[in-house]
Formats: sequence, C-alpha cells, structure tokens
Amino acid sequence: MKLSVVIPAYNEEESITHTLVSLHNTLNKYNIPHEICVTNDNSKDGTLRVLDELSLQIPTLVYYTNPGPNGFGYAVRYGLERFKGDCVAVFMADMSDDPEDLVKFYHKMLEGDYDCVFGSRWEKGGKVIDYPALKKVINRVANAIVRFVMGIKYNDTTNAFKLYKRETIEGIKPFLAPHFNLTIELPLKAMVRGYNYAVVPNSWTNRKYGESKLKIKEMGSRYFFILMYCLIEKYFSQGDFMKKTTAPKKEVSR
Repeated sequence: MKLSVVIPAYNEEESITHTLVSLHNTLNKYNIPHEICVTNDNSKDGTLRVLDELSLQIPTLVYYTNPGPNGFGYAVRYGLERFKGDCVAVFMADMSDDPEDLVKFYHKMLEGDYDCVFGSRWEKGGKVIDYPALKKVINRVANAIVRFVMGIKYNDTTNAFKLYKRETIEGIKPFLAPHFNLTIELPLKAMVRGYNYAVVPNSWTNRKYGESKLKIKEMGSRYFFILMYCLIEKYFSQGDFMKKTTAPKKEVSR
C-alpha cells in the first residue's frame, strides 16, 4: 500500500529540511513505498528554494506551490487533490509530528484494514513536549466540546496528524474548511459517514524554529461552523453521504 504524506508549508525555510530528511529516512528504513507531497503555500521566505534543493536529494519528494487562496486548510486540500498513494497522512512541516508514529499508523491501517487511523496525544502512550500551557487548556476544552456535541469518545479531534485511505478521502468530499478547522472536518465527516477508524497514541513536540501559524483568536467561530455542519449532517442527512458498502455476491445454484 503506497503511502502519501501531505505537508502544508508556509515560511518553513528553517524547519523543512530536517522534517523531510527525517521522514524520508524513516519510511525507507521500514521499506514503506511512499511519496512526500509538500504544498508550498506561497511562502515569503526561502521555503521554495530549499524544496528545489531537497528534490535533488529525496527521490520521493514532489512539491507544488498553491497560487491561492492561501491558508492551512487550502494548502492541505491542494495536496489532497494531487496525491498518488493508496492512503494519505497529513503531517506538519515544523517536525512537531514524529515519523516513527506515522509508521505505527501505517501498520495499524494494514493490520486492521481500517479506513482511518487517528493520533491521540492524550491517551496512554501519547505525550507532548514543550506544549504551551494556555494552548493546552484551550485544546482540552475544545476537544471536550467536540466529544460532547458529537457523542464520540475520541479525545484529540483537533490533532491534524491522521491517516486516511484514498477511498475515505474521496468519500468525505467536498471539503469546506479553508483554515485549521479542516483538522476537525476530515475526521468528523469520516465518523459521521460510517468510515471505521483506530486510535494510536502519538507524540507532539513544539517547533524549534519560526512561529505557529495557528491564530487561536481567529479560529473559534470557524471551528464552531464546521462542528455544527457535521452535527447537522449526522442527524439530518438521512444517510445520503454514508460510506457505500459492496454487497456480497449471491451464489446461484444451477
């Protein structure tokens, strides 16, 4: 099963080399067929130049420049429209996600034939390193609200680090969220539409370079909009968007 890794990148000149080299080396170590698909989201620094240089070192690297509109969600969606693999993970350019965790996601999907594998930083075995205190409080409150409203047990919906089969991505289109609220749109729509999933503990490490692109003050209403959309679909769509299952062929006696 070929793995695609979609990485949105905006002004990640200082982080992107370490991220891509570590990711490529790890996937090669486990002999996982893959492509690394980076969306340069109209960066204003040297991100594009670094990607040009890395493409000579990493044969599985492909990259695009999103001409606009720009934003985290748009950049991820740009990659999700272009990946070539059988499954696809969303991975952060700042190396906050661990490539070893991605290997665990991949093997979990293979072992259980899951439609999705979701990471959780807050389950036993998960961990966060240098997580800002205020951001942690907001994260836990936001996830508690999502769990209560949607009636789910999964406790890290806002975690962008997730793995989906190609069929799952096709089944949860069209995408609506243009910003970081895409991180909850993808898993919630997958749940609502009947795709099965497993949860794997993962780690998160705060970035060493640059600044976070998530602006909490700007995102509250956007998260709420997507949450309400998924809630309405869950209770009022009459199953119109549910995962299509192929009925087993009937044996015909002759």
